[in-house]
Amino acid sequence: MIPEDMPELMRAVTIREHGAPEVLTIDYVPAPVPSHGQILIRVAFAGVNRPDALQRAGQYAPPPDASPLPGLECAGHVAAVGPGVTRWKIGDPVCALLPGGGYATHVVTQADHALPIPEGVSLAEAAGLPETCFTVWSNMVMRGGLVAGERFLVHGGSSGIGTTAIQIADALGARVFATAGSDEKCEACADLGAEAVNYRDSDFVEVLRAVGGADVILDMVGGDYLPRNLRALADDGRLVQIAFLQGAKVELNMAEVMTRRLTITGSTLRPQSTLQKARIAKEVYRHVWPMVAAGHLRPVMDSTYSMDDAAKAHARMESSAHIGKIVLEMPGD
Repeated sequence: MIPEDMPELMRAVTIREHGAPEVLTIDYVPAPVPSHGQILIRVAFAGVNRPDALQRAGQYAPPPDASPLPGLECAGHVAAVGPGVTRWKIGDPVCALLPGGGYATHVVTQADHALPIPEGVSLAEAAGLPETCFTVWSNMVMRGGLVAGERFLVHGGSSGIGTTAIQIADALGARVFATAGSDEKCEACADLGAEAVNYRDSDFVEVLRAVGGADVILDMVGGDYLPRNLRALADDGRLVQIAFLQGAKVELNMAEVMTRRLTITGSTLRPQSTLQKARIAKEVYRHVWPMVAAGHLRPVMDSTYSMDDAAKAHARMESSAHIGKIVLEMPGD
């Protein structure tokens, strides 16, 4: 159902040109209308993620059918439902994975990519759940196969992905290790249940080898971390790559992979099909949402910026000084 008072225009953060955070600007753009199987969300908060910054810099083009606006997750209320949608009604509070467009007062997404906001979780916190939970669960568990009793290592433990991965792995019963670049960040990782390794003064390879190696590693660094990750894995271990901040190309000794029966896999979330994202949403709702309800998982919040300060939010993200999630608050009606 599309309300008669739906606005034709909405406020949004647009990318004036590719470049530094300052290219982000506020404009009025046409408001989207949900089609079959979609819902329109009145956005309260939008999560800020590294792919947003990469898109702004011209290093990560959105899929052809996605909104050109940045923003891959949000929380808010259903403002309209498209044909064929029965799960949601206008006014329902939701958080959702988005194909793009979250940095706006309204955004469209597939109805089955949205989830109810867990009890006791604020809208700001809920905006930081979808992208990280979908990414972590689909890679750490669905691809990496992490189970209770295994040793797990996540790099960038103080990031939004890292803090989420630590908590989910700990709730699953794994022994969790995390790397971070300062004592403050290591302390934050330890508070969440990880054995923290400051990569500036310790070698994570030696730390993991001393305990028998990691069964699963979740890595977003890439570059020369790839061969080091292989050395840090236990035999039959699994390396799951979700980003490559230090480069996508590196020399690899496949003999080590073969003789130690190692698995290298990975994925990016945004280009996956709407059907696969819906499958991940069901998995997250079934397995991760109960962790939130039980208090085992809570978004670690770094900072909240107004929509007008999106450039400052991106600068904060790219400084790597943040611990946990950064969100943008959208203006009210």
